[in-house]
Amino acid sequence: MAGLNKVMIIGNLGADPEMRYMADGTAMTSFRVASSRNWDTPDGERREETEWFAVVAWRKLAEQCSQFLQKGRRVYVEGRLRTRSWDTPDGQRRYRTEVVAERVMFLDRAPGAPLPEEHETHETHETVDVEPEDIPFE
Repeated sequence: MAGLNKVMIIGNLGADPEMRYMADGTAMTSFRVASSRNWDTPDGERREETEWFAVVAWRKLAEQCSQFLQKGRRVYVEGRLRTRSWDTPDGQRRYRTEVVAERVMFLDRAPGAPLPEEHETHETHETVDVEPEDIPFE
């Protein structure tokens, strides 16, 4: 039986996206999305909880995200979870779970900019080895 690894997030960017190119010329853009939920406690107190997600987009989708997204923009991200690990120079093992974006929808407009059309990729996602020094943020 096949498994399912699917994530859907709606939230706001916490900072401008960071785009870079891998050694083979493949574009990669990383950004963080904050998604909040609100609820009332049994005592009637209003609570809010915010979860942060690290998102990575590749190739053409990476270039589009870098071009159209900026801090504060509302976005829908659909993709899969991936956990990477690496060893730091001091020998510690580090782990990072991130969303590998397969579809990104821009849910609002940047001031004075037209809303870009929905961007979706259906290309085959190949594994790209990333060295610890290539990690854009820790």
